[in-house]
Amino acid sequence: MDLLNTDLATRVDTIDWRRLEDDLNQFGCATVDQLLTAGECDTLSALYAQDALYRSRVVMARHGFGRGEYKYYRYPLPEIIGTLRETVYPHLAPVANRWNALMGIDARYPADHADFINRCHAAGQTRPTPLILQYAEGDYNCLHQDLYGEHVFPIQLAILLSVPGRDFTGGEFVMTEQRPRMQSRAEVVPLAQGDAVIFAVHHRPVNGTRGVYRVNLRHGVSRLRFGHRHTAGVIFHDAT
Repeated sequence: MDLLNTDLATRVDTIDWRRLEDDLNQFGCATVDQLLTAGECDTLSALYAQDALYRSRVVMARHGFGRGEYKYYRYPLPEIIGTLRETVYPHLAPVANRWNALMGIDARYPADHADFINRCHAAGQTRPTPLILQYAEGDYNCLHQDLYGEHVFPIQLAILLSVPGRDFTGGEFVMTEQRPRMQSRAEVVPLAQGDAVIFAVHHRPVNGTRGVYRVNLRHGVSRLRFGHRHTAGVIFHDAT
């Protein structure tokens, strides 16, 4: 591991993971301030034009996903993205296992990310899912869930690479939580450049009067009012 990735791994290890788990349990999402430096964010944004780094490009409007576009990285992943995938996952796997136990879901996740990826690949999920998204004025991302196959890791992260107020306005990260027999709850997450939001992909456990039940979550991005916005998304399972 080179110096850059050693430094990034240290940042990940020094996150207050207990506080983060408390926020995930209470709200379905949690933020990490300055997970990436401005230089790391600018490096990832500048790589968007290098098509050789990506396995595919998706124009959202063609599929009814919203407006804007995104590209899935190919293997090998950029060092920053690969390091995040490998070092964040071990902190989230225990949370994911506790959630599944509470919700009566049989799936359990190994402690090491490489072991989980081997499980995905053995099931035919071999395509990398980390991605970078690009929005321009008027673009938005419809509420959705990133589910790509049988083996789905239930938590993921997104990192804002652009500077709010300078590079763009609008474009807030949004989550909705659909609760049984109740109105849906919305969560708007303000981020600065380099900040990460860690959030539930599909559902999470909530304590109710009759015990634990599942709530369904979706995430998206509100309409950009001005400028351009880049975001990196780190999904821990691979796709079919």
